[in-house]
Amino acid sequence: MANDDSAMPSGLAAVFARLIAATGPIPIAHYMAEANARYYASRDPLGAAGDFVTAPEISQMFGELIGLWLADIWQRAGGPDGVCYVELGPGRGTLARDALRAASRAGFVPEVHFVETSPALTALQQAAHPEAIWHHDLSGLPNDRPLLIVANEFLDALPVRQLVRTAGGWRERMVGLDPEGRFTPVAGSRPMDAVAPEVFAKAGEGAIIETSPASAAVVQEVAGRLARQGGAALFIDYGYADPQLGSTLQAVRAHRKVDVFAEPGEADLTAHVDFATLAAVAEQAGARWLGTSEQGAWLLALGIAARAASLTRTAPHAAEAIEAAAKRLTAPAEMGTLFKVMGLAAPGWPDGAGLARANSGGAG
Repeated sequence: MANDDSAMPSGLAAVFARLIAATGPIPIAHYMAEANARYYASRDPLGAAGDFVTAPEISQMFGELIGLWLADIWQRAGGPDGVCYVELGPGRGTLARDALRAASRAGFVPEVHFVETSPALTALQQAAHPEAIWHHDLSGLPNDRPLLIVANEFLDALPVRQLVRTAGGWRERMVGLDPEGRFTPVAGSRPMDAVAPEVFAKAGEGAIIETSPASAAVVQEVAGRLARQGGAALFIDYGYADPQLGSTLQAVRAHRKVDVFAEPGEADLTAHVDFATLAAVAEQAGARWLGTSEQGAWLLALGIAARAASLTRTAPHAAEAIEAAAKRLTAPAEMGTLFKVMGLAAPGWPDGAGLARANSGGAG
């Protein structure tokens, strides 16, 4: 079998294999960043025919309530002119469609900006939102007006860095090759004790610390812009409210979890978001942290039950589907508890509906 060409890696796997063979193991963050860049550039991953489904694709109620949240905070901030709607990683444009429709009914009709790097998804967004303005990263966004920013399932796809505790101390977790040429996690050779968070410094052998400098950089940039320009932001993703040990890195393909190291670039690689750390980053950058709540509690506070009832009255034949969608978005066993909603705002801007600092971490 060793000489069977069909067993040889191809695509990004072959690139990684050659790199590792030539220079040694590569960091988990490098592996994840390159794999996801290849994955998202080449396909529409959403929907039944794709690899996963996000909340906006489950029900219009999700985007509508976000749109009303944005319109509400804009109105209570005095309805400033020139505010931009900004979405990071807008997928097919479904969330923006529903949010902007609901916001317009409340009198909020902003200029639309999308931050997107995938050519495949940009094409879908252009068809749905021809009026939008696209950016490859946050640096091109307007810097002279308030921003209302939405990022749904954006941070989870950014690369994570992992440290593993070995008998010799903390080391960076890397990707190497096993004797059969398959990718496998290994401990790096350089001591990393100096960068291990103090709270976990004495964890036992085999413990893993996971951080996301890329996510922190995004939140820092957003928070800094809010502090300088005004506005607010919502980050919605699956994650945890307090720092924890362990790897959360996972791969999803065709709606099933698969081996993270099997086919880089052919599956969606994600990791849970550390909301506590990101809230601290945001505050250090000058923004107000409005609170982090569980998605289910937040949607219920915003009135998803009333919206579901209204939709059911309009389309009684779809009552069962509407109820199922609301349950999937809010039930603790579905998306309601694992997914969190973190709100940020500029100093002087009002608090956000459904969020309270006392409810951070899903308490209350």
